[in-house]
This record gives sequence, C-alpha cells and structure tokens, in this order.
Amino acid sequence: MTLTVAGLQHHGVLGDVEANLALIADAARHASDRGVDLLVTPEMFVTGYNLGDRLAPLATPELVDRVASIAVEVGIAILAGLPEPVPSGGVANALVLIDADGTELLRYRKTHLFGDLDRHLFVAGDTLPPIVELNGVRIAVLICYDVEFPETVRAAALDGADVVIVPTAQMEPYAHIAERLIPVRAWENQTPLVYVNRVGSEGDLTYVGRSSIVGPDGVVLDALDADSTGLMIATIDPEATRRARQENPYLADRRAELY
Repeated sequence: MTLTVAGLQHHGVLGDVEANLALIADAARHASDRGVDLLVTPEMFVTGYNLGDRLAPLATPELVDRVASIAVEVGIAILAGLPEPVPSGGVANALVLIDADGTELLRYRKTHLFGDLDRHLFVAGDTLPPIVELNGVRIAVLICYDVEFPETVRAAALDGADVVIVPTAQMEPYAHIAERLIPVRAWENQTPLVYVNRVGSEGDLTYVGRSSIVGPDGVVLDALDADSTGLMIATIDPEATRRARQENPYLADRRAELY
C-alpha cells in the first residue's frame, strides 16, 4: 500500500475560521482531483496562529466536526492544525487526523513549546502521539518545534513509522530549519518527512514557507518556495523506506547501551 500526500502551503486568514475552512475545502477538492489520499494543513491553520487574546474564544470543539465534514464531503483524509480547549484551562496547539469517512484517527497536542509566544498562548501536551495507519501506511505526527528535537523523529522511526508528518508555522530567521534540518531528519532515520509551512505574515511574524516532502534517502520529492501558495504532492511508499533502511542501516547499527 502507498499513501499520496498533499501539503497545503498558504497564509490563511488570521482569526477567520470560515475563510480558513473554505481554503481547506478548496484545497481538498483540488487534491482529490489529483489522486491525493491525505491533505495536510500548516500548524494552527483553522484559526491562524499569532492571535494573542483573540485565540481562546475561537478554540471550540466544533472545529474538529467542521474539518470532518469537509473530509466526508470531498472523500479525502485531512490532517488539520487547530486550537483545542483544555478541560483544566487554556488552549492546546493541536492537530487532528480525520479519514475520508469522517472518523477521527488521531488528535495530538504540541509537546515542545517555542519561546514566549507559544508559552503565552498554549498549554503543552505531555505525550508523544501514537502511530496510526491510513491506507496501510503507518503515520507519525509532530508539530513545528517538536521536529527540531532529534529524539522525537527517532522515537517514531524506532516505532515503525513509514512517514512523519509535521504541520509547522516556521518563521524568520529560521529558514535553515526547513532547508537543512528537515532533509537531515529524514536521512538519519530513513523515514520520509512531510513538512507543511505557512507563508506571509501574522503580526510581527513572517513565515518562511519552503514546505517539502522528503524521502527516506534525504532527497526532496516535492517542495514549494518561500512565497508560493498551493499544494506539494508526493507518494509515500513503505517499501522505499524499508529499502532505505537496508542501504543505510543507522537504526540497526545503533548501540543504544552506549548512549
């Protein structure tokens, strides 16, 4: 089995849930027309990211239902970044994975919060996500800063992930993360990475774009530049991952007892 994935690179509309859901629906239709199985949005795309005090009122449970409705209507799985209200108080920076039948497969809260902005807006998650299957392909997810810690991707690889998907809102001056670190993460774990970023700006943040889908050999399968909006598309083939791990046996050659 394989999984064809599309990443939507876009600026979104800050604070306008209806506009952002419409963008997701439009992207889902275009992706479906191109044979895509799974559409991925950037981090916090449903509401926008740099919202300050405007964020909490928008973080409602109904957002997941709205994403699920689009998935069912179009007939495509969707992984969407959105805020999630936390019962104990506050808001989590979350993502949800919905299959084409509208079933929720996974919900994850960002565990590594970046800087004062993240810590002011969000409550950190306290567990890494489980691996889930879609079309027989084993999917791991992370959010933005999570991927910058080598342990997170390594944990997913050791758990048998066929692909790691990372919605992000990477901003200046950190373009080097998108350009250099993401291919390295894929190579050192022989695991494909799907890195889906924003473009444009929100308040004092300017996003760097440069979304990419990278194969298990570190080769970029598809990518977008610093400014473009649209879809990047590639097919994840678990057999390619297995071959990569035979040719470059980092995982098998680890001496964990030394570390």
